[in-house]
Amino acid sequence: MVRCSALLCGTATVSEALKHGRDSRKLPPHLLQFSSDLRPLVVWNTTNRCNLTCSHCYLDAEDRDYANELSHEEAQAFIDDIAEMKCPVLLLSGGEPLLRDRIYDLIAYAKDRGTRPVLSTNGTLITPEVAKRLHDAGIMYVGVSIDGLPETHDRFRGRKGAFDAAMAGIRNAHEAGLKTGVRFTAHEANAGELEELVDLIAERGVPRFCLYHLVYAGRGGDMKHRDTDHATKRRTIETLIEKALEAERKGTAIEILTVDNHADGIAIRHYIAEHQPERLAEVDRLISFHGGCSAGTKMANVDPYGNVHPCQFWGHVTLGNVRDRKFSEIWTDPDDELLVKLREKDKHLKGRCGSCNFRSFCGGCRIRAEATTGDPWEADPACYLTDAEIEAAAITAAVD
Repeated sequence: MVRCSALLCGTATVSEALKHGRDSRKLPPHLLQFSSDLRPLVVWNTTNRCNLTCSHCYLDAEDRDYANELSHEEAQAFIDDIAEMKCPVLLLSGGEPLLRDRIYDLIAYAKDRGTRPVLSTNGTLITPEVAKRLHDAGIMYVGVSIDGLPETHDRFRGRKGAFDAAMAGIRNAHEAGLKTGVRFTAHEANAGELEELVDLIAERGVPRFCLYHLVYAGRGGDMKHRDTDHATKRRTIETLIEKALEAERKGTAIEILTVDNHADGIAIRHYIAEHQPERLAEVDRLISFHGGCSAGTKMANVDPYGNVHPCQFWGHVTLGNVRDRKFSEIWTDPDDELLVKLREKDKHLKGRCGSCNFRSFCGGCRIRAEATTGDPWEADPACYLTDAEIEAAAITAAVD
């Protein structure tokens, strides 16, 4: 995750991260990406079932029952383990997590054990009553997926009226006292709507806009030919930089972030070098704290059946199953070759990623690399930085 607003506007600082010792147990939510430990944010796909059929779903979810998903008791044991491990966040995803049996009980269970529960949802099922139940159970954030302006969103979600239902869900969650945000996955069919959508979200008072770059997994794996080209990716980050700075000037309460392309962080770093050089050392240090792609380090995934993956898009690689071995044991296994490599990824990168001066602070997306070349350590095809930009003076700030 690249916190565009924080890097551009100085709302996250090195001193604040160091004050908490970069300990994920102590860091406030907006600083978790700067932690120094391996207690990951855990994305749990609570169920494969979903009431929509989104064309870019990484789980290929459908509206039907699925056999052999973790039982309520197995889910509680899993939550006990990550709570004992002191994982800072449990992100409840799907499918559609609100279709999971006894989901409110599991939310409350996680909250009571000291893990922050947050929700990733399509938003269509969040009535005022559901929003109140989520608030009372202890949900700390609701992220709703929006794929563009109404017509585009409805087409990709496979249901007419899905946009209006999702926005109503956001409104209901906000009115229930929940922090909310929009998740937008960019591709060639909706990238042209980005600026108008950000403006619409800001006008409606939604405090967070998070752009996801397309990762070639699940149904999205068939969409790699529909990913945006490098010129469009460049315009995308330039638009988001402009919108973040505009929001600061106007005092608009919207935070802008991007996910799944850490070239964005380097692009922002170069913008700072040109326009705010007095802040460059601070931004360099924050980027070095983050360390780029979090798969296998600060991010983990558990699917509906208990399989553990390095991230939610790496479903074809299983590290173990929580039915057989505790998540904490799987995640800290010193003999797991993939986890070891992901935690020292700069040593294994090839091609353009391997020669990039910012490889330790980006690392590219290993899944996109594998999907296009067959080798997870090859260059990320979605990197839009120029040769001059990747050969620029490397970050020299020491990491505490």
